[in-house]
Amino acid sequence: MKSRLVAGAAALVAAILGVVLVISYANGADARAQAGMKPTDVLVVTKPIPQGTSAANLSDSVQLKSLPASAVAPTALHSLDGMSGKVVSTAMQPGEQLLSDHLADPSTLAAPGSVPVPAGLQEVSFTVTADRAVGGKVQAGDTVGLFLSFGGGAIPSGGPESTALVYHSVLVTSVQGVTQPTDNSKPAAGTITLTVAVNDVQATKIVFTAQWGTIWLSKEQANLPQTTPNPIDRSKVYQ
Repeated sequence: MKSRLVAGAAALVAAILGVVLVISYANGADARAQAGMKPTDVLVVTKPIPQGTSAANLSDSVQLKSLPASAVAPTALHSLDGMSGKVVSTAMQPGEQLLSDHLADPSTLAAPGSVPVPAGLQEVSFTVTADRAVGGKVQAGDTVGLFLSFGGGAIPSGGPESTALVYHSVLVTSVQGVTQPTDNSKPAAGTITLTVAVNDVQATKIVFTAQWGTIWLSKEQANLPQTTPNPIDRSKVYQ
């Protein structure tokens, strides 16, 4: 009899505990549901935004909208504060939330095989055969020396032919078109288009030489002494 009373009491306690746990879970579920439905203001795209758009120009293309907290992405932005100097890393369409992941430093958007142009410089391109570009081994980010050469002469005396190392430490920002052989012991073949970062005077001389003469490149190492040898013509080549 006593054992039956103990068993009955234990069953009653277990039943009560079960009811308490169910009620507690239900209340917790309601609280979680209410928290998930709590409106949260986030920036949502209202107009198409091209890749590379500056954060400073986004205000007309985004708008604060209230969304259920459960629908808000973890990195969603609530304002553009702190985004100065960044740009949109990928094109965005209306309806998308603006995420911090979508904004990046402009330097990270450089196309594969290219490097950013330093401030104050401009880019100019020219095409040479691979043998005039260190066998095609020049890559974006390398610094090169530029030799300008003229078959008809480019100095007042001597000649007629002349060649000069005119520029040191020219930054190569992009390389396109070189054909690399399957056998790495052989030089590259074909032509290569190089884009370099230079100032306006340098760009003018490079364009002139690309039009009327020929350009050769040397691949320069860091800390290379930057001497300026005199131009070479036929009378000096054996000296």
